[in-house]
Amino acid sequence: MDGLDRRSALKAGGVAGAAGAFAVMAATATGRAQPWTWSPQGSVAGSGSGADPMTVWDPEADELVGRLIDRGEVPRINDALRTWTRNGQPLPAGLPPELRDFMEYARQLPPWTDPAKLDTAIQFNKKRGLYLGVLYGFASGMMSTVIPKEARAVYYSKGGHDLEDRISKTAKLGYDIGSNNAYAPDGEMIVTCVKTRLVHAAVRHLLPQSPHWVHSAAEDIPISQNDIMVTWHSLPTTVMKHLTSWKVPIPGHESEAFLHSWQVAGHMLGVRDEYIPKSWPEANSQAAQVLDPILAPTPEGIKLADRLLSLGANIDLTILSKPVLGAFTRFLLGDHIADGLHIPREPVWDPLLRFSWGPFIAVREGILTAVPPAADPYWLLDEFLRKAALMYLSELRMPISIEIPTMNRDMSVPPR
Repeated sequence: MDGLDRRSALKAGGVAGAAGAFAVMAATATGRAQPWTWSPQGSVAGSGSGADPMTVWDPEADELVGRLIDRGEVPRINDALRTWTRNGQPLPAGLPPELRDFMEYARQLPPWTDPAKLDTAIQFNKKRGLYLGVLYGFASGMMSTVIPKEARAVYYSKGGHDLEDRISKTAKLGYDIGSNNAYAPDGEMIVTCVKTRLVHAAVRHLLPQSPHWVHSAAEDIPISQNDIMVTWHSLPTTVMKHLTSWKVPIPGHESEAFLHSWQVAGHMLGVRDEYIPKSWPEANSQAAQVLDPILAPTPEGIKLADRLLSLGANIDLTILSKPVLGAFTRFLLGDHIADGLHIPREPVWDPLLRFSWGPFIAVREGILTAVPPAADPYWLLDEFLRKAALMYLSELRMPISIEIPTMNRDMSVPPR
């Protein structure tokens, strides 16, 4: 539990100190500071059992994939699934019948899907693609390193060995949902979601066999429905939070459509409808319970964050240097998280982002019609925005094949 146990908690200062330490452990180690209270009436389903999503996984996929791994069938399945890339494409021949039946079921859009909203979401993504690329890459991507359970799962699973490969597959989700044909027959979002659902099931089967993960994790099985929704909130909920704070003008119907595209994604990833928020107020309410209180650094997350901040060197050593990306992380996620990730303070970029980003966005959006006299920082921020989005998209090294893992990370081999 990140070096904090009951003995050290009691030493920390008697009953009061122990209570505070246990509160920290409850939030960061078990994944929730308080019992589950979010009502399913606030979901797209409008009702539900009210079961704590920490106690719910994906039994349909989990039992199936566990059997496939144990029988040694996954390598052959991965070979076949590399050819399945488009939503409307028939499943490849040669899949085990039980897997084929599951995938045919899992690829169906939910009955509450609104095609008109999905069309509007396409227009929103076109207009705001530059912001979305940066926010998916840095607000959501860096936030994943301070979601303790996610950081540990990534670090000790196969994805922790080749982080760039893992990032490219995560970036594909954000790219596919923002494409013009995301859920259309010639798009790829449904394929990406179904394959990701199978990967999650494999990780649930494999990680409990890793002594390294078992030693560091508080839970017995990773990637609960709660964990998926925590990650979900690190994407659309966090993105909309930043766009709103930057005062980017977004019409209500576009905001609602953007949320709808992610509601459909949550369903396609195997999340029960009773856990998927029906509106932004409900999303913010759920995030305040499941995401905000648990953000904390871990040894694994600190290492992952350091590797993420080094990726900019592949694009531009000046605009996307590690200190600049660190400053942007501090700007997006705050001093507490940045300090916890051991990100140094930057004397130039920290104040530039803090004081100039708001006016810069206002100029870009036409809210301020006159560029302030000090135009150079605005050019620099605009260049950063474009290069950062390019860095995110550069991780989409084609072709990207999301494949079911058959092993955990070999901790004796240095990561790439």
